[in-house]
Amino acid sequence: QSQLVQSGGAVVQPGGSLTLSCAASGFTIDYYTIGWFRQAPGKEREGILCIKPDGDSTDYAVSVKGRFTVSRDSAKETVYLQMNNLKFDDTGEYYCAARRGTECRQSPYLYGYWGQGTQVTVSS
Repeated sequence: QSQLVQSGGAVVQPGGSLTLSCAASGFTIDYYTIGWFRQAPGKEREGILCIKPDGDSTDYAVSVKGRFTVSRDSAKETVYLQMNNLKFDDTGEYYCAARRGTECRQSPYLYGYWGQGTQVTVSS
């Protein structure tokens, strides 16, 4: 069974850092683009970052530029979202998703496999 398993969500203080993990099983991420999405309470799910099979990444959300980075470890079939200088507005449920191919896409409808989501709460 092909799936993505997420880990790393937590409650952090403003200015803190957190790393989320997204591990693939049942398929190899070498042929998949991995997107990270965020859904804040009462809001729609938004694409924030994406990483291609070759490691090239795209930032979609202006609010995370310079603070969030995405990386991938093919040997571990895992993609990471490094979040630094966290702000209150970063609070939400974070999802990773995979789409076969080499192009990043911001729309969540273009991704076939989804992680279960992990909660990030920024609170003082």
